[in-house]
Amino acid sequence: MIRKLLFVLLSIVVLGGCTQEPPLRIGSNRWPGYEPLYLARERGYFDNSAVRLVELPSSTDVIQYLRNGSLEGGALTLDEVLSLCAQGIDLRIVLVLDVSNGGDLLLARPGIDRLADLVGKRIGVESTGVGAILLHSALEAAGIPPERVTLVPLTLDEHEEAFLQGRVDALVTFEPVRTKLLQRGAKVLYDSRRMPNPILDVLAVRRQALTRNPIALRTLVRGYFRARHFMEIHPREAAMLMAPRLEMKPGEFSRALTTLILPTLADNHRWLAGDRPKLRETAERLLDFMSRHRLIAGACPVQSLATPDFLPAHDP
Repeated sequence: MIRKLLFVLLSIVVLGGCTQEPPLRIGSNRWPGYEPLYLARERGYFDNSAVRLVELPSSTDVIQYLRNGSLEGGALTLDEVLSLCAQGIDLRIVLVLDVSNGGDLLLARPGIDRLADLVGKRIGVESTGVGAILLHSALEAAGIPPERVTLVPLTLDEHEEAFLQGRVDALVTFEPVRTKLLQRGAKVLYDSRRMPNPILDVLAVRRQALTRNPIALRTLVRGYFRARHFMEIHPREAAMLMAPRLEMKPGEFSRALTTLILPTLADNHRWLAGDRPKLRETAERLLDFMSRHRLIAGACPVQSLATPDFLPAHDP
């Protein structure tokens, strides 16, 4: 009996010493460009015990979770990464997920037919997200000073209801709200294709996590490209798997993807690798725009943002 008890105690000590690394927690809100990550999870391309995708209502929540240490990384727009960087959050961009090609836009009620009609109107926008960048670009293009409109701060989960209830006259939004409001008669006044600085969605990870859990991160990135390959070979099946999470029909989801450019692995190497990666130049221009419009407080060393080390050498 004593011998058995000693064996149990010894087993506990040995097993206790073999603790598994906590999962890599990656947060995101709902957006078609992030769906390949969830498709990779659905297809079993990475181990859920190593990587945990955390679904949140808005990018505001993703930002807050990154600030308080509840996430190791997140799917964010480049401007959001720059803002966190300026606040002292040490992030590295390991993957460029998409480039908005009309997916982000400024919608208005019928009767508001051009940007000039926005003077004196209420505009809903997620002020901590990319919406503020797009809105300032639209107002600048129309020559409208920001003080000539009324900003109504809204997170993504509030967009549809606020617009339909008439609490705002116009709204900066994106999928899945975009499709729903266009079907209800909303009009497009401005979209990301007209912006001088492209809207990039990226996967950003805390620097400490790069060294603490590199295997999980490489598995996640490789799983993402495996999902992208599956999307190319089986587009209809992939759309059927990805659309429900966004509460869209497969056809709607497929059309939404046409408003995005999804960089290939080769594209990602061009964005992230080299002495002066493409991402650095884009980040420098965007940082200048944000500084001029007082959308960022503080400096961000953009030269150290891009990290190509976790990209596969070739397609899976």
